[in-house]
Amino acid sequence: MEKSLNADQVLTKEKKQTAAKPVAKPFLAMIGMLIGGFVGMLSETSLNIALPSLMAELHVSIGTIQWLVTGYMLVIGIVLPMSSLLSRWFSTRQLILFALGDFIIGAIISAMAPNFAILLVGRMIQGIATGLILPLMFTVATLIFPPYKLGSAMGMIGLVIMFAPAIGPTLAGMILGLLTWHWIFWLFIPFLLVGFYLAFKYLPNVGNVSKPKVDTFSIILSALGFGGLVTSVSLASEAGWASLEVIGTLVVAVLLLAWYIRRQIMSKTPILNFRVFADKQFTVGSLLVMLDFAIILSSMYLLPMFWQNGLAIPVALTGIVMLPGGIVNAVVSAIAGRFSDQVSPKLLITLGYGVTIIGIVILLLARATSPMWYVILGHIVIMVGAPLAMSPSQTFGLSALNQATSGDGSTIMNTFQQIIGAMATAIATSLLAFGQHLSNGGTQVAFTNGFHVGLLFTLIVAVVAFVIALTIKEQKRA
Repeated sequence: MEKSLNADQVLTKEKKQTAAKPVAKPFLAMIGMLIGGFVGMLSETSLNIALPSLMAELHVSIGTIQWLVTGYMLVIGIVLPMSSLLSRWFSTRQLILFALGDFIIGAIISAMAPNFAILLVGRMIQGIATGLILPLMFTVATLIFPPYKLGSAMGMIGLVIMFAPAIGPTLAGMILGLLTWHWIFWLFIPFLLVGFYLAFKYLPNVGNVSKPKVDTFSIILSALGFGGLVTSVSLASEAGWASLEVIGTLVVAVLLLAWYIRRQIMSKTPILNFRVFADKQFTVGSLLVMLDFAIILSSMYLLPMFWQNGLAIPVALTGIVMLPGGIVNAVVSAIAGRFSDQVSPKLLITLGYGVTIIGIVILLLARATSPMWYVILGHIVIMVGAPLAMSPSQTFGLSALNQATSGDGSTIMNTFQQIIGAMATAIATSLLAFGQHLSNGGTQVAFTNGFHVGLLFTLIVAVVAFVIALTIKEQKRA
């Protein structure tokens, strides 16, 4: 009898250690997606450094060129919440192969683009791929890895997400120092082809294809609402915040989003489960994550242009001087992730935002004649503070949810990150242009003034986040 019990216990233990969808080589199954995710995140920051060159070559204004960044993130933000629905209509293998193929097509279109319009189309096609790959990496990992290996798998995904944006400006700077901006996209293609081959060979069909009813009207509301929100903010850099065009687009977008959110709350099978915002802890954590992403995206959009237009640094050197901050970002992100389970999240988050504010102030005091080390220092300080607050904010928010709603919470957090990031970039652009117009100095002095006005927005966001962090109470875990 005792032997029988022991056998049952061993069987139960083995069952708990088995993956939901066991595959022979789970790391090989993931590698194609990881390459796609790496290129997708690399693409999110690598083009920032090329924007001044693209403005001159394509003969467009700063308000227009920023669409290459905001348009890319906007598409990610629209596609990402639909990934859960799509994974019930198509196998994850089909979706990943489609996404990698889509990215290759988008990269080719961008690399061959003769004008701004075609380049923007290529960028937005790439955004579709990134919006599919990012959430599916996490979904597939939870299915094909046994529980005792899931931590390593998530760490691998986290490294991809942290490291790619960190080295994006540096790699782009090196490419632009030797070649033209077209090669930023050409060099994506070999990696994507390798990723496609590995995914085709090793990634099995996982997930459950149930083909549920599609709420087409909600999808339309989502696209128009989120799209209108980013568009209205982006238009402000050219038309001004007081223009009827901007105000009208913003009002319509807010109304459509309110309709969309109400429809999701009333639905039994929502695309995004907004009911999770009923939990205050999740709401606070999500808000802190969004504000953190706004700080990172707006500062990383402004800084490469300040190096080139404010300090007159060559584009190849810009990539090199951005590297220390990028490396610090990746290292601190990894460390913060480890400490977020051991140290009070309130301590880490408030410390992170406090350090971020100091870094922004350092850059606000920079001038067109400032030494290189001073601007590098400001960048490094921001890249210590912002990632220090990011991981604990995510953990704080998601730990309030149970297993049934944690997936919804993660999707909402990722979706709004991209939308807020796109809006922050657009706002920084409009303030940069506004600050330049206010200045009576030369080109470098005028751009430096615009840089400071744009950074004031980043500073306000950081101060608001710091104040919210002070309201955090003891963490509860579901």
